[in-house]
This record gives sequence, structure tokens and C-alpha cells, in this order.
Amino acid sequence: MQAILILAHKNIQQVVELSRKLNSNFNVYIHFDKKMSLDNDYLKVLENESIRYISQEDVKWGSWSIVRATIALMNLALNDKDNQYFHLISGQDWPIINSREIYDFFEGKSNIYMERYLADGIRKSHEEIINWQKYYYYYDVINRRKLYGKIFHRLTMKLQSLLKINKFKKLKIDLDIYAGSQWGSLPRDAVEFVLDYLDSHENVYKMFETGFCSDEFWLPTILMNSSKFKDRYENYNYHFIKWTKQHESYPAILDENNFIELRQSNAFFARKFDADISRKLIEKLESE
Repeated sequence: MQAILILAHKNIQQVVELSRKLNSNFNVYIHFDKKMSLDNDYLKVLENESIRYISQEDVKWGSWSIVRATIALMNLALNDKDNQYFHLISGQDWPIINSREIYDFFEGKSNIYMERYLADGIRKSHEEIINWQKYYYYYDVINRRKLYGKIFHRLTMKLQSLLKINKFKKLKIDLDIYAGSQWGSLPRDAVEFVLDYLDSHENVYKMFETGFCSDEFWLPTILMNSSKFKDRYENYNYHFIKWTKQHESYPAILDENNFIELRQSNAFFARKFDADISRKLIEKLESE
């Protein structure tokens, strides 16, 4: 059996619709951000269809809380011994091919389908992303997306650079640091391995816990530093994401004008979908 793990932070109606669509072929597990308003009628729909959900973390962008929510979902799904393959998606994802085809593609697979690249030398938003793990951040407490959070980010990076802060040295980190999208698919033994690794390596846990956007680092770093798993790591996650601004969102909220792009891709899932903006696109995808 395969499990879908959904990290949701808005629009419970859309998440329920997504979950019900996937539930015919997968075991579905949802983590609802604690900030969400959870309508009991929608929760009853999930319960009636044996879709399991939790709401443990107040998830903040760029913070470790995203990974804590992911770990909670993984542990929930691992409780079912039948689950042998796991797919991490967001509540704004949507399958763009038949869900049975997705299931059949991954059935019996042992490879990891997630993006990964060495973080050293890579720059995003005019910053060297290796510093997102080398320095200390506090985005479970400070809202990175607010103006004061952005100012704090710039100041703290500059100050830590001047003070020559090196968390790797202090924590005795002897790993190649990798980054990549956390959305993707991986087998049960890989999920069990990363959770056991964090439990047994307090220094690595501390590095990620105090890092920035650690959701993009923890899985590829742990798995690519393992001789058992690095050769099973495929650098593609079968997710379509349009990295442009559209409908006041970056990455783009997709609409019917993106239909051809989706059909020409070889992806299985796409994001971002919005219940209102993307409705015509969903209808076109469903009509085929």
C-alpha cells in the first residue's frame, strides 16, 4: 500500500476534495496547520472515508515547525505496516494524471524521487543558501514574512557573518549539505531511516532545528550522506511548479491557461492550486 501525506495550511474544503480524490487508491494522512479553522462537517467527511488527520503544529514559513509537522505525519502513516511507499504533497497540490496511474508507477519501487543538489555555492534571493544552515535563525518565534522578520533576517545574517559564526564547527557536523524540494516520494525504509537518524544524531537535529527553510535540507542531506540510500536517489520528484509570479503568488497559482503546460510535462502532481482561481483548470483535468 502507498500513503499520501498532505501538509495543509488553508482552505479545508479544497483539502477534503483533494483527499477524497486520492483516497480511492492511497491511504491518506493530513496535517492541518493549527491556525486553520476546521469545520466539523468537513472533518466528519474525512472520518467517514477513513482519512486520518492531525493538527499538532502552528506552522510558520521557513521554520522548523514545517518539519515537525512532516515528522508527525510520517509517524502517523508508519503506524500502518501496510504502507510501503510515501508521497509528500501540499494541500495546494492536485494530481494531474489519474491517481491509479500514479499508484501503479510507484508500486514496488525502492528509489527516492526527490530533488537534491549540493547547497554549497548555490545562491537564492541574493544569499548563499549554505548559510541558512551554517547560521542560527528563530523563525518558530519570529515571523519571517513580516517586515520586521525580513529586517531581522538581513541583520542577523550580516551580524553572524561579521562574528564568523559557524554552526557546523560548533555542532561537529561532518556532512555534505544538500538542499531541494521536500515534495516527493520515498520508500518506507528511507522514511524510517531519516527519523531514526534524527533521533540518534542530536547535533544534526539541532542544526536543522535552528536553520532557515530546513524543510528543503533535512531529507536530501540525511539521505545523500547515506551509502545505502544515495544511489537510490533520483533527482526528480514528478511535481510541476511554475516558478513565476501569477495571481499575486510566487510560485504561481495555476489556472486554465496552464493546462497545456501541465499536459506537456511528465509530472504527476502540480501546485499551486486555489479552489476558486484553479477551478476551471481542475474541471479540464477531470474531463479527460
